[in-house]
Amino acid sequence: MPEGGQLVDHRDGRDVVLRLRGVRTQFGDNVIHDKLDFDVFRGEIVGLVGGSGTGKSVLLRTIIGLNQVTAGTIEMLGVDTATLHGRAERAMQARTGVQFQDGALFSSLTVSENIIVPVREHAGLDEETMRDIAALKIALVGLPPDTGEKKPSELSGGMRKRASLARALALDAELLFLDEPTAGLDPIGAAHYDELVKGLSRSLGLTVLMVTHDLDSLNAVCDRIAVLLDKRVVVGTMEELLVYDHPWVREYFHGPRGRAARQEQK
Repeated sequence: MPEGGQLVDHRDGRDVVLRLRGVRTQFGDNVIHDKLDFDVFRGEIVGLVGGSGTGKSVLLRTIIGLNQVTAGTIEMLGVDTATLHGRAERAMQARTGVQFQDGALFSSLTVSENIIVPVREHAGLDEETMRDIAALKIALVGLPPDTGEKKPSELSGGMRKRASLARALALDAELLFLDEPTAGLDPIGAAHYDELVKGLSRSLGLTVLMVTHDLDSLNAVCDRIAVLLDKRVVVGTMEELLVYDHPWVREYFHGPRGRAARQEQK
């Protein structure tokens, strides 16, 4: 099997909505990723995993433009992100959504006001329409209607996760990035969140790249899994990775938690 890239081509005629070629990220002399190639196809959910220090969140932040690539190219929705400036960059931001691990909600704003922030920045709609959009997104993620008038501090951890997802979807994103979306949730809450993400992806045609360490989530919602190994990435289905010959992959997917997660899905 190859050292990096896809184990099998699973496109089936679908568009590539995220393409990384020869990506290198480093901080000073510390090289995190090197010669990294990676494709995500339209409509799929891809889980991004890796051991401690492999740079899962670094890669995500690099893809969305919060970190600078040292070398290589990142194409998002058919556009080289290095060419995006001004209006073109804002247009791309309107087509993508990001949910950070801690939610990153503005504590001084209500949930509705949080959702309206990107709508006001990119859409320029009147206040009543923006309020209607916020209410729609709150319902979309399964929160009660009165959630909109609450502050993040008044919500449970699971509700804050859903509220931040509602904000990520405020502009009808085509491509959604999730950073450890089930971290901090109990098993029941995590399972419900997995069902929500899978349902939204199918009903809205979302493409999702999800950084996670949760084996249950990988089994429950991901079409393919990208594993960061030796500064590169290997991508395949769960079945393909279960027979992939690499020490970390074997330990991760065949260890006690991996076996338990697979058993739960039977």
